[in-house]
Amino acid sequence: MSFDVVFNYILKRTGAGVGAGLEGFRALLARLGNPQNQYKIVHVAGTNGKGSVSTLMAGTLTAAGHKTGLFVSPHLVLPVERIQIDGENISRQAFSKAVLDVFQEEEEELNFFEILTAAALLYFARQKVQYAVLETGLGGRKDPTNVCTPDVCLITSIGLDHTQYLGSSLAQIALEKAGIIKPKIPVFAGEMALSAREVLRKTAKERKAPLRFVKEGEPFAVFSYDFLHNQTLLRAPDNRQWPLHTLGPRQAANACLVYQAAKQLSVPDDCLQKAFQTVSLPGRFEVISNEKNTWVLDGAHNPQAIEGLINFWHQSPFGKEAALLCGFMKDKDYKKMLALLCPHFEHIFITVPPSARGAGAEDIRAALPKGVNAVFEPDWQQAVRLARHYPCVLCTGSFYLAGAVRGKMIK
Repeated sequence: MSFDVVFNYILKRTGAGVGAGLEGFRALLARLGNPQNQYKIVHVAGTNGKGSVSTLMAGTLTAAGHKTGLFVSPHLVLPVERIQIDGENISRQAFSKAVLDVFQEEEEELNFFEILTAAALLYFARQKVQYAVLETGLGGRKDPTNVCTPDVCLITSIGLDHTQYLGSSLAQIALEKAGIIKPKIPVFAGEMALSAREVLRKTAKERKAPLRFVKEGEPFAVFSYDFLHNQTLLRAPDNRQWPLHTLGPRQAANACLVYQAAKQLSVPDDCLQKAFQTVSLPGRFEVISNEKNTWVLDGAHNPQAIEGLINFWHQSPFGKEAALLCGFMKDKDYKKMLALLCPHFEHIFITVPPSARGAGAEDIRAALPKGVNAVFEPDWQQAVRLARHYPCVLCTGSFYLAGAVRGKMIK
C-alpha cells in the first residue's frame, strides 16, 4: 500500500473524542511487544517551545554519539518529518510499514495521533535507537506518549492554548502538562506564571520527582543576533560565545533548558556546542531570502507565541515596509492573535492554512479588529503570490501555513 494512501487513511482518524485512550493504547503496545521499553526516553511537554526543545535535545544526544529517535508534531512540509533518527526522516516505505503493523494489532479504533505514536515507538525499537525524544501532542496527562517511563522530563512553558480540551486557567493547563511527571524522574521546567509553577511543584513533590525551574541565564544569556545567518549568539558564564542556529529570545531560554537536561544525562559541553551550531529549527523565525524579497516564517499559533514574536519582530531589521501573511486554525484564539498582529502592519493578507481545521472567511471577518483593512484570500498559494510583491513578508499564525509556504520557497 502506498505512503499517500496510508497517510490519507490515518488522517481520517482525526478528531476529538475518538481513540483507544491510555488503557487501550497500553494494551496495543503490549501486543506490539512494548517497544517503548527498549530504549531510554526524554519526554517533552509544554504550550510553546516543545518542538524546538525536542529537536535540539535529540540533536544533542546524537552529537554525543547516541543513536536517537525523535517524534514531533506537526510536520512542516512532509509527514515523514514527524519521525526521525539522528536528524534523518523516516522513509515513506518504513512509515507505511510501521503504520500497517500497528493496524495488525488494532482492537479498539485508534485515532490519528495514537497511530503515529505507536508507529514511531515501534520504528525506534526496530532501529535499535538508544534514546527517543518524544514530544506530547496535546497536554500530557492523557497523551499517548505518556505511557513511557522516561529518564528525564521537560516542561517548556505553560500558556492558554487548547483551552477547550485542557482547561481555561493556567493552573488547569499546568495540571495536564504535569501529568508527564513520573515518580523519582528528574523534571526540568521553563519560566512560567506562579500559579503554574505551584501546580508543578505540588505534583513533583507528591511523586518525589526532583524539579528544577530553568530561566535564561542558566547558563546562557543572549549576546546578539545574526539575522543574516539565522543565529542567536549566546554568552556563557565564562564569556565564551555559543552560536545557536536559530533566532529569538525564546530560543535562548529553550537552549538553557536543553543544556540542563543534557547535563543530567552526562552530555559533554563540546557535544552541546556542536548541536547548538548545527541543529536547525525550520519555521521558528526562519529567514528565507530570494532575488525578489525576504520571507520570515514563524509557526506561532497562540496569543502567547504571537506576543513574543511581535516583540522580537521589532528587534529585527525586517519591520520596514513588511507585509503580513497569516492564517489560523479554527480551534485557536485567532481573534486575539489578529488583535496582536494587525496594528504592526499596513499590508495584511489573511488566508486559510492547508488543513480541514483552517479558519475560513466567516470566522476571520467576525474576528478582524475594527478599522483594519486586510485582504482575505482563501487560496493560500494565491495569497503568497499577492504578498510576494512586498520586500519582506512575515508569515505566521499556524505551522500548517508556515510549512506550506516553506515547501513552496525551498522547491
